[in-house]
Amino acid sequence: MNLPGMSASHETGDEPMGTSQQAAKTATPRSGPPGGAPRHVAIIMDGNGRWARARGLPRSAGHKAGVEAVRRTVRAASEMGIEVLTLYSFSSENWARPRSEVAYLFALLRRFIHRDVAELHAMGVRIRIIGEREGLEPDIVRLLEECENLTRANTGLTLVVAFNYGGRNEIAHAARRLAEEVAQGRLDPRDITKEHIGANLYAPDLPDPDLLIRTSDEKRLSNFLLWQAAYTELFFIKEYWPDFNGATLRAAIDEFIARERRFGGLGGKAARG
Repeated sequence: MNLPGMSASHETGDEPMGTSQQAAKTATPRSGPPGGAPRHVAIIMDGNGRWARARGLPRSAGHKAGVEAVRRTVRAASEMGIEVLTLYSFSSENWARPRSEVAYLFALLRRFIHRDVAELHAMGVRIRIIGEREGLEPDIVRLLEECENLTRANTGLTLVVAFNYGGRNEIAHAARRLAEEVAQGRLDPRDITKEHIGANLYAPDLPDPDLLIRTSDEKRLSNFLLWQAAYTELFFIKEYWPDFNGATLRAAIDEFIARERRFGGLGGKAARG
């Protein structure tokens, strides 16, 4: 899980989300998702390095190409009326990568915030950041807070960036908060339910993802939204993240609509049979 969305564009030079803020303001109005479409789509953006290696390019070129995929996907999700788009940008395990690559990814984050957030704001996108902020550099924490504060009142697409995020860490975070309530006598441990845990996750007000997409033909969750994905439909594609676009997103949504979600029950077809 790299940081493809966090900024620079292709080799032709850095450009913000759209050609101009005016273009963003006049973008296709959000019409809401069609019947049966997912409200919340989550994506594990995988394969930047392999995309670059297949072309004889450095890994940084893959991250740059991945930026354009993020821009395309945010625009497409907004136009399709998706309510929430969550992108796995930097996992808590990504710290194990070479220090030079981690530093580069953080540089991309800084550039993204300076160049693209204003455009997202003009599009009416609300930005949310989930993940641990402890241990991050102070300027990164400040920039993340600025993104959220600037777009807090927006009512368009909610773009959730999972940054320094790990699903197990999130569940442990919820457990610690509940343990504090128990220790302070405000909660009986025998009364703890799954609702208590859900209410103490990073973004308890957001719906669970309906559809989770992973690129590069890898078929695992990699510590992403482990609690929230209990009944999420999974869609794995062979394309590397830099090749992802609106048509790919539409194909995944069409397959989602064709599936029957049972949530542990028999489902309509089985019940009728």
